Amino acid sequence: MEYLLEDKIHVGISACMYGAKIRYNAKGWNMPANLNRERSDFYWTPVCPEVMAGMGVPRTPIRLQGGNGHDFWEEKAIIKNRKGQEVSEQLRFGAETCMGTLDRAGVEAFVFMEGSPSCGVYRTTLKNDRLGKPPGVFGSLLLKEKLFLIPAVDLQSPVKWWDWRRRLVAFVWLRRLEVKSPKTLSETWHGLKFLCQEIEQNRARELGREISALSNKSTPEEIESLKSEILFLLRKPSNVERIKQSLWKSYSFLRKKSGLVVEEVNEPLALRNMTSLAKELISMEKEAKLGGHHFGASPVVYRPGR
Repeated sequence: MEYLLEDKIHVGISACMYGAKIRYNAKGWNMPANLNRERSDFYWTPVCPEVMAGMGVPRTPIRLQGGNGHDFWEEKAIIKNRKGQEVSEQLRFGAETCMGTLDRAGVEAFVFMEGSPSCGVYRTTLKNDRLGKPPGVFGSLLLKEKLFLIPAVDLQSPVKWWDWRRRLVAFVWLRRLEVKSPKTLSETWHGLKFLCQEIEQNRARELGREISALSNKSTPEEIESLKSEILFLLRKPSNVERIKQSLWKSYSFLRKKSGLVVEEVNEPLALRNMTSLAKELISMEKEAKLGGHHFGASPVVYRPGR
């Protein structure tokens, strides 16, 4: 099986995170600029539910009342602005319009503005350390669509972005892959299991046992359910310590098996900053790809045309 993705990934993004100065206070930040040349590896689709709702820039801030974004779509919660005016119908239209745009663009991932009552996923306010009432109205739709969701702020961190990017590529590759037999799922798992074990070891080992137990009598629904479980796991972020351990384990294996030498790679306990660690990870990816080796920590090679 070839672990290779050559088609550019379509990524949606909160427009205020793409440089558009359309937040309620007429501010915006160009987060993809942190990726430098790598940003051209993706097609970007910026959207803003509040602007598409007709609220304009600048505008009165809004907030959820009576529940979270899921409750909003069940008509158990409403949206009000700071003046006390209800703007639920306007935001409903804006959110559905944006989701339609993402669907037409073939978006498989979304970079969201955390802390927004519309786009927020894990918090809907930026005040102090409060979470607000997550998810937001649009965030609720993003979760229901099972898109690969990336907090925009993580594009500023070279290591966090590396983690999101490698999992995004694996996620999209698997999502597009037609998996109809236990054999295909087993081959797929063979390439992705090391990354999944890094993310959540216990669940990954359970998945491995469930996949091994499949037979020719297994139903398409059982196979699809396990594929969905892997996709769900790939959405979860790792952390720096696990990434260091995974890098060293992969490197040690390839060095012993194939004689691969990457001088930039350090042992897990070696002190270095995040920029240096990111360079190690990228160097390891590059050398593994050039040598035709499978790098378990970043299992799918992404080779989009620019």
